Amino acid sequence: MNGDTFFEWFSGILPLLKDNSVIVMDNAPYHSVKTEKSPTSTWKKAAIIEWLESKGVETNPSMIKFELLKAVREIKHKYDLYVVDEEAKNQNKIVLRLPPYHCELNPIELAWSVVKGHVKKNNTTFKINDVRQLLNDGIDKVTPEMWSNFVSHAIKEEDKFWQVDYITDEILDEQEQSHVLTITGLTTSDSENSD
Repeated sequence: MNGDTFFEWFSGILPLLKDNSVIVMDNAPYHSVKTEKSPTSTWKKAAIIEWLESKGVETNPSMIKFELLKAVREIKHKYDLYVVDEEAKNQNKIVLRLPPYHCELNPIELAWSVVKGHVKKNNTTFKINDVRQLLNDGIDKVTPEMWSNFVSHAIKEEDKFWQVDYITDEILDEQEQSHVLTITGLTTSDSENSD
């Protein structure tokens, strides 16, 4: 799989979905092709200046590469776009990207494990046509009820992460309050007295 092949397939799927559909996307490289490259430290200074000026940022020849890359970081988020996200937006669909390395939030991973498990358990010939058939059989094993359970499982995992966020916020608030000092009857926080 590569970015071009995925984009072609994705573009064919989009018209089949209702407007405002939300498409959950993981961070596979072929899902994450950028609309344009942003400068990095490996770019030549002239190329960084050209990119910045094409975005309306004023530069001058006396700027060093470090300063130019700082300017890039300040505006990069405006241009850090994915090809498939933009195509979905053009067709009134929304791409929701999973956080990197959080496969437990993606129900397709559970379905894929059923398919791969079926192939692994039943592959005795290791011939491509037999493996293809086993793959199709494995896909058929993922029932609508299983899919519903996979989605429910992913939602429960997401809820756990939200709960951890709430607990973390509470702990940080408590720590902040415990750092309040009482000095000769006046209450000030550490941050107000820090050098």
